[in-house]
Amino acid sequence: MVFEKVTEEESRYHDLEKMDTHEILTGINREDKTVPDAVEKAIPQIEKLVAAIADKLLAGGRLFYIGAGTSGRLGVLDASEIPPTYGMPFDLIIGIIAGGETAIRRPVENAEDDGRQGWLDLVQYAISEKDIVVGIAASGTTPYVIGALQESRSKGIPTGCIVCNPGSPVAAEADYPVEVIVGPEFVTGSTRMKSGTAQKLVLNMLSTAVMVRIGRVEDNKMVNMQLTNSKLVDRGTRMLMENTGLTDYERARELLLKSGSVKKAIDAAGI
Repeated sequence: MVFEKVTEEESRYHDLEKMDTHEILTGINREDKTVPDAVEKAIPQIEKLVAAIADKLLAGGRLFYIGAGTSGRLGVLDASEIPPTYGMPFDLIIGIIAGGETAIRRPVENAEDDGRQGWLDLVQYAISEKDIVVGIAASGTTPYVIGALQESRSKGIPTGCIVCNPGSPVAAEADYPVEVIVGPEFVTGSTRMKSGTAQKLVLNMLSTAVMVRIGRVEDNKMVNMQLTNSKLVDRGTRMLMENTGLTDYERARELLLKSGSVKKAIDAAGI
């Protein structure tokens, strides 16, 4: 039986080349508005995946995202933003893309069709049952991702996924599947559009909720962010002043830079 991909169904819009720019933009925007509703329906699934990831990280494990093309790039992006935002180690959440780093900027021919390479790429990180793997694939049929999840499960490593087709082969290999069904794309089959947006929204929710659950956020503040530029130093200084009652900006800034993070500066202030 052939697996039917909703993501590959024909667009509801026709003769795009005959539309004026306003019509094109309005159509894209109209479709984009449906994405948050689709994500909302998947919240119960996302909640289960968040709990599983948080448990693994708190126990000393790691989170791996693995995907190809746009899906892989989104995973790499989310993983790369965690260290500066939450002050976490760079090897705690790892994004892997079919074709390696080259594929982040340019397509690598047939990389996603290799059903063995996904697991081989995970092995390079000495992955074990302490870790958790989340496959990202809009179609839910990417061999690279399916193979990685199959091998992970066979070795007792828990798996999750983010897909945009119901009942997909990728979801079948996931202990914690997240299925966000956004329907046909504005441009037929262009899953970098609604599907990519849906995956980005889910990744934002996933990693943010996990960081909150493992104690990297206090109140609504990123108290563990890295002070890597003047904007973040200024933000951190103002956060420190708000939390401690310090009124001297330069004194607060000096304490922040000496301590290395807002959280450590608050503790050092002893106020």
